[in-house]
Amino acid sequence: MSDPTTEPQAEPFDSKAFLRNLTARPGVYRMFDGEHNLLYVGKAKNLKNRVSSYFRSRGLTNKTVALVSHIRSIEITITHSETEALLLEQTLIKKHRPPYNILLMDDKSYPYLKLSTSHSSPGLYVHRGSKGAKDEYFGPFPSAHAVRESLLLLQKAFRIRQCEDSVFSNREKPCLQYQIKRCKAPCVGLVSEQEYKEDLDKTRAFLQGKSQDLVKKIERDMDAAAEKYEYERAADLRDQLLFLRKVQEQQFVSGAKGNVDVFAVVKEASGVCIHFLMVRDGRMIGSRSFFPKPGIEEDESLIMTGFLAQYYLARANTECPTQILSNVPVQESAWLERALKEQFNRSVTISHAVRSTNAKWLELAKTNAGEQLSLRMSHGKQVTQRLEALQEALELEQIPERIECFDISHSSGEATTASCVVYDRDGPNKSMYRKFNIEGVTAGDDYAAMQQAIHRRYARLQKEDTKLPDLLIVDGGKGQMSMAREVMNELGVAIPLLGVAKGETRKPGLETLFFETPDQTITLPNHSQALHLIQHIRDEAHRFAITGHRARRGKQRLGSVLDDIPKVGSTRRRALIRHFGSAQAVKSASVDEIAKVQGISTALAQDIYTFLHTN
Repeated sequence: MSDPTTEPQAEPFDSKAFLRNLTARPGVYRMFDGEHNLLYVGKAKNLKNRVSSYFRSRGLTNKTVALVSHIRSIEITITHSETEALLLEQTLIKKHRPPYNILLMDDKSYPYLKLSTSHSSPGLYVHRGSKGAKDEYFGPFPSAHAVRESLLLLQKAFRIRQCEDSVFSNREKPCLQYQIKRCKAPCVGLVSEQEYKEDLDKTRAFLQGKSQDLVKKIERDMDAAAEKYEYERAADLRDQLLFLRKVQEQQFVSGAKGNVDVFAVVKEASGVCIHFLMVRDGRMIGSRSFFPKPGIEEDESLIMTGFLAQYYLARANTECPTQILSNVPVQESAWLERALKEQFNRSVTISHAVRSTNAKWLELAKTNAGEQLSLRMSHGKQVTQRLEALQEALELEQIPERIECFDISHSSGEATTASCVVYDRDGPNKSMYRKFNIEGVTAGDDYAAMQQAIHRRYARLQKEDTKLPDLLIVDGGKGQMSMAREVMNELGVAIPLLGVAKGETRKPGLETLFFETPDQTITLPNHSQALHLIQHIRDEAHRFAITGHRARRGKQRLGSVLDDIPKVGSTRRRALIRHFGSAQAVKSASVDEIAKVQGISTALAQDIYTFLHTN
């Protein structure tokens, strides 16, 4: 039941008249400004008492005073219960994102591991989004890194296939995964159905947290195989056993049990960080940091209360364990526990005063929260300093709040892709990155590709009436710069333009910078923060363009990023994959680590590293 007040008005809100007839029942209240923009959403056990508290003359924080000064109307919705009010509040916050509410900025769903049991030889995959009825899902995992790490461990231990069904159906001989002992090749019948089913059962047991029972079973099977003189099978089981014990040593806390979500909040003048540890069957399977935007809630306890409500009640595909730990007391925790019980159909306990292992989890989460907030602070200061240096170097009227950079990538004209990366006061804004599949231009014509990408980008921004960048960077020389200027003139767009041309040796620090026109060059010393910022943005655009180009080429082989490295043939490529497990892991390795691979010298390791980080 809703009871709106008068229409939005310019004069101050008459709180006395509104409160005089306000109900004392539970519900949700929404505060609006003079243009009926939603300012704040709140819940209350007693609407009259709660809304009245905003209009007292004492005890209000500065943010609350600012909120009240903008209020021109209030609407209420009465609910049957406090729990229903809490659920409605979170639905409205997620939908409207009011500026005075604490906002959980990251609303991404967590990844799962999917076992495709609908197939005769099930595969194991990373999965996001809605769940199919015929497959099995395990998780969630707190990050993509955590789920990939688990997938790699399972691949080494039980060798369940991870190829797509279309690849599986068309195999005539085992792939590289079989050769490096990461798959048993059910696609070509090199493993019996019974053995593969047993490995699937072990995978399920591991993902369900039944590692102790699994260890005992493998021990029994290993002894039985040895008694039957099946030494090869006994050796495989021994390797699985060693793997499981190693994982337990690395990841389990002695004596720990149960599923727990652990949250710790740290608040400083620069911002707020909430660090999350996901513990399943006594094992921490990953962690994640959140930097929510504070609303009128300034106390750490209130911040945590608002965060937990949004985290569990307003996010898609969120799962909730039976116990939640917080390093600060959670206001109205009983209220939130009832809402969680209704949402997840299980009793949930929220605790902050704990001992033993749980206390260690909380201390670890708090340490991480403080560290992550410090890192974010230092990063923000560095970004500001670089932007100020760039403003000075280019003699811009103001600090560039938003910079966009374009680059082109292709293989001899094939699958030409353009990238646009965005850099703002917080650093790279990856949610704003865009890729453009270039069509209808002569193969290898970088000038025409740049022209098409920039035209598509800014024609659309103009159509959507979106803010244009304060500086445009193009990766290229006079030709790319001339094309960019031609497009901007055609569209009537006035943006400062910077061209970055590589030097003869293509080494960082030897670039030629053109500003506004191809005739106006700028020279910056190697130690210049402005130059470092330009190089960073240019390199990010280059990386993003290559990523889009390679995806477009559609190479499905695991080692695709290694195919074009000079002096690295199939034997060395196989050795790299066997040693590191994936092409991405090779790219993440240092020169010294690459040099440890059999057949790779230090000089070749340096060439490999350079190729993977510059192409």
